[in-house]
Amino acid sequence: MTNSAQPHGRHRAPLPPLQPAGQEPVAGMPGPRVHQSTATTAAPATPRPAGRHSAPPVPPTHRTPHSPAVPAAARPADGAGKPAKQRDAFFDNAKYLAIVLVAMAHAWEPLTDHSRTAEALYMTVYTFHMPAFILISGYFSRSFDMRSDRLKRLVTGIAVPYVIFEVAYTFFKRWADDDPTQPISLLDPWYLTWFLIALFVWRLTTPLWKIVRWPVPLALAIAVLAVVSPDIGDDLDLQRVLQFMPFFVLGLFIRPEHFQLVRRREVRILSVPVFACAVALAYWAAPRMTSVWFYRRDSAQELGVPWWVGVVMTLALFGCSVLLTACFFAWVPRRKMWFTVLGAGTLYGYLLHGFLAKGSRFWGWFEAHPWLHEPAGEVVVTVIAGAVVTLLCTPPVQRMFRFAMEPKMEWAFRRDAAALARERGSAR
Repeated sequence: MTNSAQPHGRHRAPLPPLQPAGQEPVAGMPGPRVHQSTATTAAPATPRPAGRHSAPPVPPTHRTPHSPAVPAAARPADGAGKPAKQRDAFFDNAKYLAIVLVAMAHAWEPLTDHSRTAEALYMTVYTFHMPAFILISGYFSRSFDMRSDRLKRLVTGIAVPYVIFEVAYTFFKRWADDDPTQPISLLDPWYLTWFLIALFVWRLTTPLWKIVRWPVPLALAIAVLAVVSPDIGDDLDLQRVLQFMPFFVLGLFIRPEHFQLVRRREVRILSVPVFACAVALAYWAAPRMTSVWFYRRDSAQELGVPWWVGVVMTLALFGCSVLLTACFFAWVPRRKMWFTVLGAGTLYGYLLHGFLAKGSRFWGWFEAHPWLHEPAGEVVVTVIAGAVVTLLCTPPVQRMFRFAMEPKMEWAFRRDAAALARERGSAR
C-alpha cells in the first residue's frame, strides 16, 4: 500500500522523537506518540488505561515492536492541564497489519500439507511477521528501567495476562480437545502465550543491553548457542525466548531515522521484487525443508540435523527476517487509515484468536470440509481469518476483556512515597 499523503523525494516530515521517559509501553502493542503541535490535524486515538501506556508486547510493550507516521488526534488535557500524548499512526498500522498476517498464517497451517502455494506463503509470512512485532516491542521498550511504576506495568500488562491466558487456554484444551488430563503449567507456555513470557524476560534484560558494547551481535551469539543446546528444555519456552531475542535487542537500538530510511520511495519499489523472490524461494524450499525452523522452538539436534546446520539456519533466517521486515515497514501507511485505531488492540486480537485457531483443529473443520483445501477455499479461509482478528482488535472487545489484559490492580502494590508526596503537595 502506498501512502499518497507522503511526498516523494527527500522532503518528508521527520518521524516523532523517542517517547518521553515516563511513557513506556507494556506488553508490546501500543503505539508511539507524536509532537503536540500535530494534535490539531489528527483523529482521536482510543485512550488506554494508565497501567498499559508505556509498550510491542511490542509492548509491544509498545508497551512497544514496541519513525514502527501520521499523527493521531490529541486526547483531552490531563488534570494538570498538559496535553495528552498522541498515538503514532504508522506503528498502529504496522501492528494491525502484522497481527492480521499472524492470524492468516495460523489459518493457512492446516492447508500446507495439501498445497505447495499455501506452504510457500506460510513460510514467507512466518519469516517476518513475529520478528516485525518483536522489533516494534523492543523499539518501545527503550525507556524501560527498574523504576517502580514501570515494574508495576510489567506485572499488570504482561505477567498477569500471561497467567490468565495460560490457565484459560488449558481449560479450553481440556474441553475442546476432550483432554481432561491437560495440566496447568505456568512454566511451559502453551500455544500463543510464549510471546508474553518472552516479552517479560526481554524487558527485564533491557537495562543490561544498554550497557554492553555490541548488543545485537551478542544477542545473535546467544541465539546461535541456544540453537545448538538441546538441553535447554521447555521451561518458559527458553529456546524461543533466546532465538527471537536478537529482534527485540535490535528494536532497542533502532532510531526514528531508520524507519524514515525504509520509507524512501526507492525502498518501497525495491521491496516488491524482494518479496517476489522470497515467495519464489519459499515455493522451491517448501518440499525440501521443514517450516519448524521458523518457530524457533527447537534445537538443531532436536530437528535431526548436525549442530552446524542450526548455526547456519539461525544466521540465515535472521538476515532474511530483517530484510523482509524492512520491506514490510516500507509499505506500512504513515497516514491515519480506517484500521489505525485497531493498532491499540493487537494484543487482544493475538491472544483471543488463538481459541478459534486451535478450536478449528480440535473440531476437525478442515477435515470435514475438503473444499477448504481448494484455491477458492483457501481464499475464504484467509478472508475469514483477517475479518475475525480485525473484530477482536476493536474497542468494544478491548473494553470487554480489559480486566484480563490491562488490569489496574492498585490494591496489589504499595503506594509510591514520591507519588504520595506529590499528591499531598497538589492538595495543598
